[in-house]
Amino acid sequence: MRAQPTASHFIAGSPMESPKGKSFPSIYPATGETIAELHAADADTIDKAVAAAREGQKVWAALSGAERGRVLRKAADLIRERNRELSLLETLDTGKPLQETLVADAASGADCLEYFGGIAADIHGEYTDLGGSFAYTRREPLGVCAGIGAWNYPIQIACWKSAPALACGNAMIFKPSETTPLTALKLAEIYKEAGLPDGVFSVVQGFGDVGAALVNHPGVNKVSVTGSVPTGAKVMAAAAEGLKPVTLELGGKSPIIVFEDADIENAISGAMLGNFYSSGQICSNGTRVFVQKSIKQKFLDRLRERTAKIRLGDPMNEETHLGPLVSKPQFEKVLGYIQIGRDEGARVLIGGDAATVPSFPDGWFVAPTVFADVQDSMTIAREEIFGPVMCVLDFDTEEEVLARANATDFGLAAGVFTKDIQRGHRVVAALEAGTCWINAYNLTPIEMPFGGVKKSGIGRENARAAIEHYSQLKSVYVEMGDVDSPY
Repeated sequence: MRAQPTASHFIAGSPMESPKGKSFPSIYPATGETIAELHAADADTIDKAVAAAREGQKVWAALSGAERGRVLRKAADLIRERNRELSLLETLDTGKPLQETLVADAASGADCLEYFGGIAADIHGEYTDLGGSFAYTRREPLGVCAGIGAWNYPIQIACWKSAPALACGNAMIFKPSETTPLTALKLAEIYKEAGLPDGVFSVVQGFGDVGAALVNHPGVNKVSVTGSVPTGAKVMAAAAEGLKPVTLELGGKSPIIVFEDADIENAISGAMLGNFYSSGQICSNGTRVFVQKSIKQKFLDRLRERTAKIRLGDPMNEETHLGPLVSKPQFEKVLGYIQIGRDEGARVLIGGDAATVPSFPDGWFVAPTVFADVQDSMTIAREEIFGPVMCVLDFDTEEEVLARANATDFGLAAGVFTKDIQRGHRVVAALEAGTCWINAYNLTPIEMPFGGVKKSGIGRENARAAIEHYSQLKSVYVEMGDVDSPY
């Protein structure tokens, strides 16, 4: 098989197999070919990972922040050196075009490790003068963190979760999605090569039961999950039993608002990137595109022209824009939503079907699809589709569009396109979303916190905000005089 790893798991600094665990394949979405066979972790394997993490964490936490930072920065360098190798593997595992994975997956992971490697030496508490006596705080690690990843950005998510955790002196056990299990193992190897002590970053494979076992394990102190709202709710409920802190990065049905004064080409670029990049399989995608009525027809005409030029094909060809969806169930789900859109009266502007790619007859390709004349009440305007499906709605006034944009249980992201910068700031201030863009969409530099509100999540990834989620404060009062007591 094209991508068979040495073993299914990476624990205590070495590959490890669990032959008694349920076997499952990694499938190349462009061909349906099985590229690797792995085994899920059994209870003994999970216990070994936790035990190794608890021992390794003691060693890791005893190092200075500067020493931890050097390891993270070395790992970042190694990822960049092997970016093409990692990108090829990510493309095989996800079906995302190499054009994307070369710049947005392992590369983003390297940026994350470099950033947190740079600030690891500057993670500290505060000093408070109390008029002679004083107090200070310490930022201390939580212990062992469990990271549960999603299938759309496997190595990026593994880095986004592990880098801040490790910078703070924690250990992490990472469970990739069973759909995309491969690149996390490569990351574990890179961490070891960079000098990370054994046990500090481990990978265990499996399904939801493995994730649940990690969440419920008494040796795990914190949980971070990227996934669906139902998954996040289950994890939060389970973590509550042990009063464990959680970070949840969940789904969305995000709005993009295009005002009549916007640069049309830029707005269309943002809408296309926010709907078709990674075949639409991005949680923050702006899948509700609100266009002011006066420019609606111009917007739709140009959008159709540009969408027609998107190239579907071989994910390994760097000229390919869009690859297949990640799995057959996802393929069928997206096509089901497209049919629902038709049935409820939305107009297909372009696409609307499975795509035929001659060289890949068994691939799970869906044509980039734009629905016009979409109403707020339609299913496709309310539910997360997670495929290359854009819904275009129109509006009259700023007040109206804000009310409609916020009329959702989700609150992950939002975008505004306008040349009136005052309006841009005013609108994002009123939008109920954790991550917003003005005249851009889906740009996620590591230096900017990322996360949602409402049912889209709790907590933030990236930037200094992540440090708060992977550390705990200890307060210390220091008396410089005598202890006054009436007894």
